[in-house]
Amino acid sequence: MLQWLHKLASPKIFYNLASRLIPWFGWSTLLLLVYGLYGGLIEAPADYQQGDSFRIMYIHVPAAWMSMFIYLVIAFHSAVFLIWKITISDILARVSALIGASFTFIALVTGCLWGKPMWGTYWIWDARLTSELLLLFIYLGYMGLGSAIEDRRVAARACALLAIVCVVIIPIIHYSVIWWNTLHQGSSVSVMNKSAIDTSMLIPLLVMAIAFKLFYVLVVLMRARTELLFQERKTNWVRKLIQEK
Repeated sequence: MLQWLHKLASPKIFYNLASRLIPWFGWSTLLLLVYGLYGGLIEAPADYQQGDSFRIMYIHVPAAWMSMFIYLVIAFHSAVFLIWKITISDILARVSALIGASFTFIALVTGCLWGKPMWGTYWIWDARLTSELLLLFIYLGYMGLGSAIEDRRVAARACALLAIVCVVIIPIIHYSVIWWNTLHQGSSVSVMNKSAIDTSMLIPLLVMAIAFKLFYVLVVLMRARTELLFQERKTNWVRKLIQEK
């Protein structure tokens, strides 16, 4: 296993593997998105309290999940980079930041759109909303720090340390509805217990969550491959690859 991971850390092997996986993730993402959107926006019945306005959750909830999941991925790869100095981990963390920030922004915007009819206002300094906004600022700070430092190695170490230190925001977001009095509803989906929403609504939501994760992997592979080519542009394998094309 460790030998396989060591081989995967090779830029050339990672590039070739990413090139083979991208079409598979692309088609899988498209199919699941179509199925999930159809099931959530058309087939699922209207909520007895919220009516059709609940349907925004098929974008809002997976986006919110992804905002936290991607940050955990960044923190993990940051730790790997600091410990083993693996270049691929630095690249994966770096290219994930913009995607994570985008999902966080989508979660905030869709939350505001849902909040207006439900709460009577687009924004309130609720614990969940405020901590999610803080996560967006952390993403922006991570990207800004990486851009501000010219030396790539120094920038990578600084960004990795920032990502690891700020990972504390994830449990704060997750448990914010428990630790503080909040307008934001608690979790409707549970792994250990019965979910609070009907199966006809739950299945499209889970499909959308999987689709969002596959989309994330797809974009990461595409961006990481491009970043890898630029970073390794002076190596023989990249020159040979360019000549072959």
